[in-house]
Amino acid sequence: MVKKMKKHSTRACTTNYLKHFCSCKRSQAGIEYMIVVGFITFAVLSILTLSYFYSEVAKSKIRMNQIESFANQLTNSAESVFFAGEPSKASVSLYLPSGVNKIVIDNEEIVVYLEKDVRSFRSRVPLQGNVSSSEGIKSLTLEAKQDYVLIS
Repeated sequence: MVKKMKKHSTRACTTNYLKHFCSCKRSQAGIEYMIVVGFITFAVLSILTLSYFYSEVAKSKIRMNQIESFANQLTNSAESVFFAGEPSKASVSLYLPSGVNKIVIDNEEIVVYLEKDVRSFRSRVPLQGNVSSSEGIKSLTLEAKQDYVLIS
C-alpha cells in the first residue's frame, strides 16, 4: 500500500501566510496606536499639572498683594487721622482676602497671621483697636485720640 501524500496547493499556503501576516500588521498598528494615545495622555496630564501649580502660585501672590494693600491703606489712613488732630475721624472700606487667621494691632505695628506665614506692617503713629480676620470688605472707623489712633 502506497500512501498518497496530500498535496497542499500553493494558493492555500499563501492565503494562510497572508492571513497571519495581515493579523500581525493589524496588531502592530494597534500597539502603535496605544503608544501614541499613551504619549498624548501623558503630555496633556503634564500640562494640566503644571498649569494647576502655576495658578496656585499666582493666587498666592495675589492674596499677599491684597493683604499688603489692606495694611498699607489702614496705616496711611491712621497716620492722616492722627496728624489731623484729636477730634478727627475717618471711615475706610478695605478688602481682606481669605487665608488670614488673626490680625493683631500692637502699638505701632499691624501683625497679620496667615495660614503659613506672619507679616508685619509698621506705622509711624501708635495704634489701638482690633480688626476681625474674616474674609471680605471691612468698614473701619479710625478715630484720633490724644496719643494714638483707635481702630474699630
